[in-house]
Amino acid sequence: MIFIGVKNIKDKKQKEIFLELVLVYIRIVESVAKLNTLAISTSSITDVITQELASMGIINSDDDLPSLKQICGIYYHRLINCVGFYTDNQTLFGEMLLSLSNSKRAELQKQETPKNKPTFVDFFSGAGGLSCGFIQAGYKVSLANDYEDVCVRTYRYNHPELSADKVIEGDIRNIVNHIEEYDLHSIDIVVGGPPCQGFSCANQQRLIDDPRNELYKYFVSAVGKIMPKFVLMENVRGMLKVADQVVEDFKNINQEYYKESRSYLVAYRLLNAANFSVAQSRERLIYIAIRNDVAKERGITPEILFDEIERAYSTNRHFVLQDALEAIKPLDAPRQKNQNEIDSDTSGMKIDVNCYNGGENEYLKLINSGREIPLVFNHKARYLNDVNYDIYRLLNQGDDASDAKIADIMPYKHRLHCFKDKYYKLIADRPSRTITAHLRMDCHSHIHPYQIRAITPREAARCQSFPDDYLFLGAYLKTYMEIGNAVPVLMAKEIATVIKKYI
Repeated sequence: MIFIGVKNIKDKKQKEIFLELVLVYIRIVESVAKLNTLAISTSSITDVITQELASMGIINSDDDLPSLKQICGIYYHRLINCVGFYTDNQTLFGEMLLSLSNSKRAELQKQETPKNKPTFVDFFSGAGGLSCGFIQAGYKVSLANDYEDVCVRTYRYNHPELSADKVIEGDIRNIVNHIEEYDLHSIDIVVGGPPCQGFSCANQQRLIDDPRNELYKYFVSAVGKIMPKFVLMENVRGMLKVADQVVEDFKNINQEYYKESRSYLVAYRLLNAANFSVAQSRERLIYIAIRNDVAKERGITPEILFDEIERAYSTNRHFVLQDALEAIKPLDAPRQKNQNEIDSDTSGMKIDVNCYNGGENEYLKLINSGREIPLVFNHKARYLNDVNYDIYRLLNQGDDASDAKIADIMPYKHRLHCFKDKYYKLIADRPSRTITAHLRMDCHSHIHPYQIRAITPREAARCQSFPDDYLFLGAYLKTYMEIGNAVPVLMAKEIATVIKKYI
C-alpha cells in the first residue's frame, strides 16, 4: 500500500505525504503526455475515473470525492484530468505508474517468488542502494528497516514488490526485541550499514561498548537471532581502527542448532566503488561473514569471497564524472531564495522527460540495465546567491577554496585552513569525489564542471549508479542526504553476485 486513502488522513504530515504522491502521479502523466506530444484535456468525473482512483487507493468510492477535492485543493482538477488521460492512454505508460497503485502493488506482492531467488534483510536500508543492487543481482528482499521517515517512503515507493508492513520505519531495537514476529526464517543474507559515530582517533574504547554505537550492537544482535547464511556490513573507512573488534563481535555470535554450534567466519576489506564501474571514488569498509556450517559445506571463507570479488572487478571498465553527466538537460541555478521546491523549465523538475533514450553511453546503459527510461527524476538545480554564483563562475575544474581567483570574495577567509574543500569544482574526466550526505547542507564541494551550479540530486544519484527512474521522495534538500548515505548500486550488485554463487 502506497496511498492511505483520503478518509484515513488524520493530520498535516499524512496530508503532506499524500499530496506528494498525488503530485508525483500528476507529473508522470503530464511528462508522458509531453513525451508523446499529446494534450491532457479536461475530464469530468466518470465511473472509469472513480474506479481508477479506488484502484490506486486514493478513495474507496465516489462518496470520498468531496474529501479528495478538499485535500487536493488546487491540484484536484489536474489529478482528475491526469487520471482521465491515463485511462484513455494506458498503453503509453507500461509500468511507470505501478508504484502509485495499491491494487497493482498488491498483485505484484502476491506473485510467487521463484525458488532460485535468495532472500535478504536490509537493516539501516536508507533509500535502498544496497537493496537495489541485490535485487538487480537476482535476490528478493524479505524485510527492510530505517529510522528516517523520508528514506522509508522512498524505499516503499521504489520497491512495490514488498508490502508496506515489511518496510519498517523506526528503531532497530524494536525489531530485534520482537524479531520472531517478522517470520525471518531461512534468510540467506543480512545486509546493512549501521551508523557508528562513537569512534575517533583518540577513542580507545571498544566499539561495541561505546554508548553512541548501540545501533551497531543491535545489528549484531539481529544477525545472532536470524542466523543467516551470510552477512554483509558496510561502513566508512574510519571504522578500520576498530575493525578487528568488529570481527571479534561477529565471531562471538554462537547458537546451538540440533546440538551443533553455529557461528561465523568474518573478514573485512577496504573497497573503492570506482573499481565496480561506479563513476565515483568512494572507499568503504566491507565486512563479509559466513555461517560456519555454510563455509564448511561450500569450502569457502570470507577471504576467498573477497579474492573472487577483486578478480571480478579487475576486468571492469572504469567510468568518470562526464559519463554520469551526459544526456541530461542543462540547467540554470535559481537565483531567488526558496525556489528549490519549485519546478521550472530552466532550473529543472522533480519529474521530466529524459534526454537519455538508451543509446548514448555505456555508463548510462549500465546503471539503467540497458533500459530505455522515458522519464528522469529529481533533476533540479539548487539555489545560488550572488557570492556563490561568482565563486562557481571563477573556479576552474579542480580548483578549491584556496584558489587566488576567489580570495577577495571567499566568505570563509578566516577559517580557510579548515575549508579548503568548502568549494571544489569537479573534474569531468575523473571519477566524482565521494558523494556525501553533507550535500543537504550545501553543494559547494560538488560544483558542476561546466555549468554554473552544483550537481543536482539526479546527477549525484547517477554517480551513485542509481537508475534514472529511481525516485527520491521528500523535501529537495533531504534527497541529497538519501543519495549521499546510500551504497552505490553497482558495487552492491557485484558483491551480491559473487555471494549468490555460494547460496
